[in-house]
Amino acid sequence: MSSVKFSLIAAAAAVTFASGARAADLPAPAPAVYAPVQEFSGWYLRGDIGMTNQQVKSADNALIATTPNFMWLDTMSFDSGMLFGLGVGYNFNSWLRVDVTGEYRGKTSLHGLDQFLNGSATNTNNYSGTKSEWLFLANAYVDLGTWWCITPFIGAGVGVANIKIDNFRDDNIIAGGGGYAPAGTKTNFAWALHAGLGYQVTKNFTVELAYRYVDLGDGVTGDVVNYDGTNFSNNPWTFNHITSHDVKFGMRWTCCEEPVPQPATYAPLMRKG
Repeated sequence: MSSVKFSLIAAAAAVTFASGARAADLPAPAPAVYAPVQEFSGWYLRGDIGMTNQQVKSADNALIATTPNFMWLDTMSFDSGMLFGLGVGYNFNSWLRVDVTGEYRGKTSLHGLDQFLNGSATNTNNYSGTKSEWLFLANAYVDLGTWWCITPFIGAGVGVANIKIDNFRDDNIIAGGGGYAPAGTKTNFAWALHAGLGYQVTKNFTVELAYRYVDLGDGVTGDVVNYDGTNFSNNPWTFNHITSHDVKFGMRWTCCEEPVPQPATYAPLMRKG
């Protein structure tokens, strides 16, 4: 019996030794290989196209105060129109970017209708004209994170707006009179608020759908002259506090990408072995 036990112990020891030897011959699992994860900054170009939806707080003329029983039947307002813009910007990192934009906001129609007393008769003035402007803004945006290539963002901008009121007409159909005004321009401080979504089509190309509220300031016509050539006072029309709710479709192309200097963070590439 003792010889049998000895044989079994010897066999177990041999198996253990052989297993250890084979394990020693195998290479140890290699540690994970890590590579630095970099954020990127860089310059980008942008283009925008969109629709304007404009309001004017009030319209004033020096003669309104002296017009008997004056009232608005259709308050002065502007129709919607198109906008076209270009810009250049810079991505500081994955959440902050800035750009400078210039855009032409196309001609929109002006209309309005008032009522007043002319002696004992009720008369009306029917107003028409066009408005257009150039808008230049310096903007800053905060990108709020990216999910499935979609990045919501908010932003704000400041700049100048050059507003042109042209083709102004004041027609009194009942009395067969009226007047006109030459084109007038006015340059104002302007500001804007932005919100939207960007979709990263490729690493360097992003499309975006955005809403913008923009305050353009005031617009003004030239001096209104009667159709018969008479003009007894300087009385241009002023359009106070023009604002717009814009909807824009934009494209951004990152043209000159460069890594952001920052402490390296690491992510695993692959595991060898």
